[in-house]
Amino acid sequence: MKPVHSQEKEQFKKLFKQENISDFEDRYKILEVLLQTEHHITVSELINLLEENGYEFSPDFVRETLKLICRYGFAKKRRFNHGPVRYEHRHLGQHHDHMICTKCKKIIEFQNEKIENLQVEVSHTYGFHMLQHKLEIYGVCSECLKDHLKLMPLVMAKQGERLIIQDLTGGSTARMRLLSMGLRIGDEIDVITNSGQGQMVIALDRNRYAIGHGLAQKIIVQAIKVLS
Repeated sequence: MKPVHSQEKEQFKKLFKQENISDFEDRYKILEVLLQTEHHITVSELINLLEENGYEFSPDFVRETLKLICRYGFAKKRRFNHGPVRYEHRHLGQHHDHMICTKCKKIIEFQNEKIENLQVEVSHTYGFHMLQHKLEIYGVCSECLKDHLKLMPLVMAKQGERLIIQDLTGGSTARMRLLSMGLRIGDEIDVITNSGQGQMVIALDRNRYAIGHGLAQKIIVQAIKVLS
């Protein structure tokens, strides 16, 4: 067992018994299972882990316990890119930030002392006393990057992506519509919004264009690889 986890369990025992929290033993089992994973876990995923360990608790009891665990600072709630609520350990004295893959939804934790120092420096420059912060970087992980750089219809692009128009598959009609809008093969565009329904919005230079999914399906694009 990691020393920090052992310490957290002892603190959990002390605080919960001190506050006379009901069903302590069952709540303690939930904490133990939560500490077994270093992933950002949803309630349903935690319930599955509990069942794998031979514990059966109602979803309401698990949610209530997680709320208490967060209240006393043993975990915290996170939500990335409007996804489901997730929970992660909160180790005292430790801070990390996150990179989130928009393709496979993988969450990568990282620490960078230069970024931490720069944030303090910027805060001081503006006369701002920073209490807490979070940094979330959205992009494409190395595993997904191989497929990401392949040709794809514009309709599959994610919000925030920068792309280059490579081809049209809709024949002369689609090509003329694209030209009439001021878009051409070879143009570099940014995806402003794409909810998967209705129109999506793209930008070229300082101009915005609303494109229906029918036309977006016929516009073939390729992600622009960012040079390191």
